[in-house]
Amino acid sequence: MKHIMKSLKDQVMVITGASSGIGLTTAEIAAERGAAVVLAARSERELTDVVARIRARGGRATAVVADVADEQDVMQIARHAMLEYGRIDTWVNNAGIGMYGRLIDQPVEDKRKLFDINFWGVVYGCKAAVEHMRTRGGTIINVGSEVSDRAVPLLGIYSASKHAVRAYTDTLRMELEHDAIPIWVSLVKPGPIDTPFPQHAPNYMEHEPKHAPPVYPPEEVAYAILKCAEKPVREVTVGGGPRLQLALATIAPRLTDGIMGRQMWDDMQRDEPPMSADSLDGPSGEDYGRRRGRQPGHVMKSSAYTRAALSDVGRALPFIAVGALVVAGVASSRR
Repeated sequence: MKHIMKSLKDQVMVITGASSGIGLTTAEIAAERGAAVVLAARSERELTDVVARIRARGGRATAVVADVADEQDVMQIARHAMLEYGRIDTWVNNAGIGMYGRLIDQPVEDKRKLFDINFWGVVYGCKAAVEHMRTRGGTIINVGSEVSDRAVPLLGIYSASKHAVRAYTDTLRMELEHDAIPIWVSLVKPGPIDTPFPQHAPNYMEHEPKHAPPVYPPEEVAYAILKCAEKPVREVTVGGGPRLQLALATIAPRLTDGIMGRQMWDDMQRDEPPMSADSLDGPSGEDYGRRRGRQPGHVMKSSAYTRAALSDVGRALPFIAVGALVVAGVASSRR
């Protein structure tokens, strides 16, 4: 059975980590375009405010207070969606947290907690989504990162968790296809995004963290997520800068190590001492309910690369390239 993807206005969409940043932005834009959205996060006050704001604009929204590190909480998100709307069409596993500093300076217990959120939260979300989409069909969108492909210093354990998300996503996709279960699985890989991510992350550096440029707006990630909700996209990197960095890392990994080793310590730290409260054990109350963070300097308005990659022509390019290689191979064999 092949899953036929719906227009956004006909969808019920679950979004975790929806109280700020990428999740909040995606939920608001999806609701503006007609989707019924189920917002999940740990911050009850912010969720209540967002739902009220969406409904005041004529949108459809409901919320569930849930911690994605708790499997039963995640199952409750699905049950709530089914009770409110009777189905789930798209499930977005977006909730996540960073952790700044050298790996050797970070407590093992904190690293485990990060994996509970970033990796096990995706595992639980996928399990709940498959359970409720198995017959009717649907789409799972996992939010990874550019560091799903290339680790960076000072965000090492976060990079490891996003590597794990990619492996889990790829494996789940293959297994669902093998079993003919009509669920499409996408991986969205944002580069540095101007959200409260640095303020929410535990920080073991001597200075306040920031994103390394180029930095993109959360609306660009929301654009990618919502494209994946309507079209079968395997994976997409958000941001032309990150895509070039990944290409360089593939071609010249040792050179990339050297560049990152020289640049990241300055690019990822402000001049002032640490001042943010982390959200590892629960909502810190800092910058929740906001799309944007406190990134100094220039933030890109959009990404021409991402828009091109998600266009119909852009999505067809890999198939065109494969076809060209096959034709070239056949021609060569006939010589």
